[in-house]
Amino acid sequence: MDPQVRRATITEKFEQIYGCLPSLWARAPGRVDLMGSHTDYNLGCVMTMTLDRDTWLAVHPRSDRKISIASLNVEGRGEFSLDHIQSDPAYAWIDYVRGTAKILQGEGYPLAGFDGLIHSTIPFGSGLSSSAAIEMAVGAALQLAGGFQVDPVQMALLGQRAENQFVGVNCGILDQYSSALGKAGCALLLDCARLSSRDVPIAAGLQVVICDTRAERNLIGSEYGERRAQCEEGVRLLKAFYPPINALCELSCEQFARHEGDLPAVVARRCKFIIEENQRVLDLGAALTRGDKSLLRGLMDASYSGARDLYEIGSPAMQAMWQAMTAAPGVIGARQAGAGFGGCMVALVQATALDAFSASVMEQYAIQTGIEPCVFPVTASPGAGPL
Repeated sequence: MDPQVRRATITEKFEQIYGCLPSLWARAPGRVDLMGSHTDYNLGCVMTMTLDRDTWLAVHPRSDRKISIASLNVEGRGEFSLDHIQSDPAYAWIDYVRGTAKILQGEGYPLAGFDGLIHSTIPFGSGLSSSAAIEMAVGAALQLAGGFQVDPVQMALLGQRAENQFVGVNCGILDQYSSALGKAGCALLLDCARLSSRDVPIAAGLQVVICDTRAERNLIGSEYGERRAQCEEGVRLLKAFYPPINALCELSCEQFARHEGDLPAVVARRCKFIIEENQRVLDLGAALTRGDKSLLRGLMDASYSGARDLYEIGSPAMQAMWQAMTAAPGVIGARQAGAGFGGCMVALVQATALDAFSASVMEQYAIQTGIEPCVFPVTASPGAGPL
């Protein structure tokens, strides 16, 4: 959507709902992991990239301590007092707003009430971090309305706490960090143990393409928590051989191989994927910058097959999409995005073949599944802040 049209649409709806015009605007981007599925909560590395699909939040301050929030994407409007913030099952998506406010307030930040209207161009439930984008956009809006500033890394940590403690998803730091600290025009190699990152330029001629299976994910109460528990069990057992470790990604592939047979089979498969995936992230950095197509293809193939066979986070829709992507003209490599179990996948494509790639994927995936997918190119955008 054209930004001017988008702003005008939000402004018109805002006035219809609240009877006034918005005076403050905030935004936060979605993100895609180019490599590093589930390595974040194992304190490893992730190659992440923000998207030019984002969440906007238009705001008008209120004189009381209430927040009223509505969305152009989801029906329903919620209102709550900053003096009494609790979950509301009737409007579950508003818990991302409530949770962010509650955590910020608990840290002593001077929050002020506002009327707000959200609009997002990030597909919901797709693995592109629509929830983290809401949290980071709300965080940015609360800073504008309250007249204070939070360091972006701290804001990411507070957003993660909101999702862990209030929403109930035991996620790592990846989504919030990416949305808060993304850089235009490049990927970020995020070190989740040190909460630091470095910019990774993407070679000219490489285009990142999102391929949405249209198969929804829901990480609350899903197998996500089970995978995390299995990794924690692996750390507990491996500490018998490597006492100093506190996370799987502190081990090399060689160290793990020595004791793979000492673990229960399922736990060993989970640990093997995470440790190998972490190494693939490190290998990807140089390959992206050089545009090494052979290495990129090998790394992305290995990531997808490991996620499917070792971590078992695949789905029939994902398999069908992967087959369509890897057979399409101009493809360099393709893999899962996000936590798996459906949702989006990501491909690196020769920019000159973008149209042919997209047409082929849409046709072949629809033939295999009967579902019309959504295929779109993305570029890296700045992290959360005022719009």
